[in-house]
Amino acid sequence: MRFRSLESRIVTLFLVLIVAVQVIGLVVIQRGIDSNARLAISSELHNGAKVFRRLLDQNAQSLRFGARLLARDTAFVAAIGNNDESDHATIESALANSGRRIKASLSMLISAERKISVSTNPAQSGALEKQVQAMLDLSEQADGANGIAIVERRPYQIVVMPIKAPVTIGWIVMTFPIDRQLAQDMRDVSSLHTTILSRDARGQWLSVGSTFLSPSVVGLVAQMQALAAPGDAPFDLTVEGSKFSARQMLIGESGGERASVVLARSIDEAKSEYARLERWLAGLTFAGIAISALVSVVTAKRIAQPLTALAATARRLEQGDYKGQIDTARKDEIGALARAFDSMREGIAKREQEIRRLAYWDTLTNLPNRAQFVLLLNDSIADAVRREQSVFVLMMDLDRFKHVNDVMGHSFGDALLRQVAARLQLLLANRRHSSAQVARLGGDEFAILLPGFDIDQAQLVAREVLQALETPLSLEDQMVDIGAGLGIAGYPEHGRDAEHLLSMAEVAMYTAKQRNDGAVVYDVAFDKSSEKSLSLLSELRNAIERNEFRLFVQPKITLGSGKVVGVESLVRWAHPERGNVFPDEFIPFAEQTGFIRVLTRWVLEQSAQLCHELAARGVHLKVSVNLSTRDLLDQDLPGKFADILLRHKVSPASFCLEITESAIMDDPVRAQQTLERLHLMGVDLSIDDFGTGYSSLAYLKKLPVDELKIDKSFVLNMESDEGDTKIVRSTIDLGHNMGLRVVAEGIESEAVWRLLAALGCDQGQGYFMSRPIPGEQLIAWMEKWHAPVDIDGAPASEAAAAQVTLAE
Repeated sequence: MRFRSLESRIVTLFLVLIVAVQVIGLVVIQRGIDSNARLAISSELHNGAKVFRRLLDQNAQSLRFGARLLARDTAFVAAIGNNDESDHATIESALANSGRRIKASLSMLISAERKISVSTNPAQSGALEKQVQAMLDLSEQADGANGIAIVERRPYQIVVMPIKAPVTIGWIVMTFPIDRQLAQDMRDVSSLHTTILSRDARGQWLSVGSTFLSPSVVGLVAQMQALAAPGDAPFDLTVEGSKFSARQMLIGESGGERASVVLARSIDEAKSEYARLERWLAGLTFAGIAISALVSVVTAKRIAQPLTALAATARRLEQGDYKGQIDTARKDEIGALARAFDSMREGIAKREQEIRRLAYWDTLTNLPNRAQFVLLLNDSIADAVRREQSVFVLMMDLDRFKHVNDVMGHSFGDALLRQVAARLQLLLANRRHSSAQVARLGGDEFAILLPGFDIDQAQLVAREVLQALETPLSLEDQMVDIGAGLGIAGYPEHGRDAEHLLSMAEVAMYTAKQRNDGAVVYDVAFDKSSEKSLSLLSELRNAIERNEFRLFVQPKITLGSGKVVGVESLVRWAHPERGNVFPDEFIPFAEQTGFIRVLTRWVLEQSAQLCHELAARGVHLKVSVNLSTRDLLDQDLPGKFADILLRHKVSPASFCLEITESAIMDDPVRAQQTLERLHLMGVDLSIDDFGTGYSSLAYLKKLPVDELKIDKSFVLNMESDEGDTKIVRSTIDLGHNMGLRVVAEGIESEAVWRLLAALGCDQGQGYFMSRPIPGEQLIAWMEKWHAPVDIDGAPASEAAAAQVTLAE
């Protein structure tokens, strides 16, 4: 039957509902009683789960207490510390006696080497070994740890307690079976039937202990086997002919096996308490049916009114027609609804207009955004296809914008972007590029669409854009120099749709920024370079995870005495396929991508470990580590380095951090802040490759440095190049006048050694003394090291002085 009016459908619906309520009333009442009973049972099961957890915790505390008493027993600790075979029986007896007192099923001792030393149940201890190993570190940190283990499909509580004297010399492990005794304790405390089950990796259940009779337990296990994993939600079971509501609680997992406890409460027993409530609810239900029938008739008459006019209005709004008039003259509910419709129509029209503006226009610069630019570009490509013309895209990214934003603030950065946008628009307007269109793609990226242009015209516009940006911008009484990297790509040479062209232009843009070339036209070789870079970055990340990097060191020698006083830490990459990869092949890329921070942290970590190991063997050397520009700009570096020193128990005075002049000058303010914090920690600082940068001495003297390191390019040819010798002499004198020690790198002959010593250079390093060697070979090298003969003697000094005279 089809109903032609809303009124007839409403009346019929309410009548059907009333009849339905009459039919199902009693069923609803019964379900209500059942629901209440089940809620009460659910609450009881929930509380029961807490009680069972508390029982487990009590058992664990008992085990931990017993294990702690034994771990602190002086005689027991002394027996372990003696590590004498004759004490083996004493230890085993103490473990057994302590285990019996707290009813533990197993007691065993784990040695300091993390091996099972003594066990009262060897078969069980072997099965527990893997899980115990996983708990040793936690127990040492928290002065004890406990967990659940499953051995031969039976669950056990396991407690691990460290034995300290005062350092950890072993661990005591004790276990307590989770079986029928614990289930009966739970039954006595909560009146809930309790069944302890285990489930193997194949999903087969096994009863470990239950308060139900044995034949009934078999049926319970079969029902559990048939159920999908119930989680924490209550579920029904039929046991001993009665229906129970049950809850499964996971108590432990081990090796793919799971141990659970099933708490059960009889539904029939619970519902017997609700008989009086059932009668009261039945009467209430019948009264509700009568009232509902009356109200439904009245409500149907009030609701069923003609809504045709508003339905038509709604259809016009759906089609996007927001100009139609709505009759709002009526004063009743329909009139109120009509007025609401009219207000909604106006609001939707305004919001749709604003959404369209936000979707396609940049609110900061009032330029088209990326979405609008893509639409314009696609339209231009389609037009170029018809006219057989070309279309070019210029994409540019501002230089140093992030630095300006960080230093001057975001409002200043926003004003800068607005000025750049205005300058680009003015440029195109003055050059009468009427068809060109500027857009802001996001951040500090802009794009220019050049429909109908050829490659020469596009490059001309690119040069004009770069020239326009060369003039400093004036903002808030500040003059800001800002340039850009600019990429060029065009249809049909480089791509045939908007997204591809933008992608190609972006690749060219980043190439321009890397090369400092200003404007670069896309070339397919750039993509290959990008793929290679991505591959190298991925391999670098994997190298850290796979431990492919190796720490090498190059000794630093006191030139006057020949004594080894320090080492410089260097990194080498043992690639599984390429073999040994030299630093020049990956360090520049790591600095460019920011991965250098991860690499520096690795070198600091390994150097601190080596320093600790050397100190333990009585060798005290100062370890030098290079820092990059990105490391200096990391304001968290001092904190991270302090954490490394603390973990490896190494003094800050054992380290010298080397920085280049160029790294300092990239951001002098932030660099100096980082260096001052490192210096306050007690770390020595060194200017590496001194003489190759462009920093001023006025700035360098403000830095808290302790050492100057002469670049090897001046040292290598000192014997034959008079200019290099003068530079080295001046640098040594400068360093000493500033109170700094001076180190020369690149010493490759004894003659250069003696020449540097005569000039007063403090320390040196180079292939003459040693090539970089693996850190673990340093001790062996030092044992074999011998300085040149007569290094302190007069004849050698006179020879060196003669060389200096000749060089002059």
